[in-house]
Amino acid sequence: MLETETAHSAAPALPPELQSPRAKLVYLYLTTNDSATVADMCDSLGMKKISLYSILKTLRKQGMIDRDGDAYTLT
Repeated sequence: MLETETAHSAAPALPPELQSPRAKLVYLYLTTNDSATVADMCDSLGMKKISLYSILKTLRKQGMIDRDGDAYTLT
């Protein structure tokens, strides 16, 4: 039981403004990886590039992520 409680308390908090399940998935992916390219996220998350670009654009506008070259990171 202690392991479960520890695992839940260590889970990163999601910003309340994240409504889309896919945006939450991308955000959580970036919390577990220092940085990631669109290709990395496509392969790991099984999402199409067109969907990812839309989500990444929204997350950047909301100030949640930054882009450095081809890589995206949390702010």
